[in-house]
Amino acid sequence: MDNQGRIQLAVIGAGYWGPNLVRNFTASGAAVVTHLCDLDLARANKVAAPYPAIQTTTDLDAVLASPIDAVAIATPVRTHFPLAKKALLAGKHVLVEKPLAWSVAEGEELVALAAAKGLVLMCDHTFCYTGAVRKMRELVRSGEIGEVLYFDSVRVNLGLIQSDVNVLWDLAPHDLSILDYVLPDDLRPIAVSAQGVDAVGTGFASVAYLTLHFARPVIANVHANWLSPVKVRTTLLGGTKKMIVWDDNEPSEKIRIYDKGIDIGDEDPNRVRVSYRHGACNIPVLEPTEALARMAREFCLSISEGRAPETDGHAGLRVLRALAAANRSLEAAGARVELD
Repeated sequence: MDNQGRIQLAVIGAGYWGPNLVRNFTASGAAVVTHLCDLDLARANKVAAPYPAIQTTTDLDAVLASPIDAVAIATPVRTHFPLAKKALLAGKHVLVEKPLAWSVAEGEELVALAAAKGLVLMCDHTFCYTGAVRKMRELVRSGEIGEVLYFDSVRVNLGLIQSDVNVLWDLAPHDLSILDYVLPDDLRPIAVSAQGVDAVGTGFASVAYLTLHFARPVIANVHANWLSPVKVRTTLLGGTKKMIVWDDNEPSEKIRIYDKGIDIGDEDPNRVRVSYRHGACNIPVLEPTEALARMAREFCLSISEGRAPETDGHAGLRVLRALAAANRSLEAAGARVELD
């Protein structure tokens, strides 16, 4: 840390997400970005231009040899494991973009290494730091919506079609991380099944449906699609008392809480009597803080306070296990695959 108690941090990767990390860590007040490392030095210089104190370099070894406390990795997925492992071995706390690694084995090794070294390993599940998702977590975990019945998410748009992963690996980590964050700790999926189609001939599914199964009567579904004519970002979360609709495309009223549902009468055991409840719709006020700013501050605080971050390596590993199982299910034409 510097003499003001701020985390000294290097950002690895100056591509799509790296500039956002530089901006938010710099603005957080809890960190000082000392280095920006990228194989394309010209690109790194362009990103760092508004921040004269940031050193740009292509030499990761030199960065890790410097007296920094942590690194934030925003590079292609296949590079997450070797870069994160190298940083942990150098004694640095690590923030990694989603997904945590390319395989479950890699993710497990990173989690174990961080624990052995006493270092923070955090996955940047950015949506978990939005006001909307945090409100959903509050409503679920306080019991306000009752027992969870279902989670149904649609994340579709036109492009960007990836050349190295299927649509679930590209889009579903968001929904899986949200599900993992919102649901109670004693409600984890035990199996998945997935179906998809390679509609454009890339060798990877471009439209897919992922279902997560639980040990009790709960179901979760994620629809991911690169070929939709419109962008849809909607999640429905149903409970026995209330239901939530989250529309992330809505500019202001993102969350609606409906006091609606059904009640099953038990007067006649030979006949199911259903009554419908139609209550009010509540639109809560959400925390206005930018999600990435909150995420950056959480990483810094977890280091300075010596605790696990909200989206730690274990959370990243749970998402990775679900994605790996989804791949196996896709290959087996939608067969149910048990989670480890």
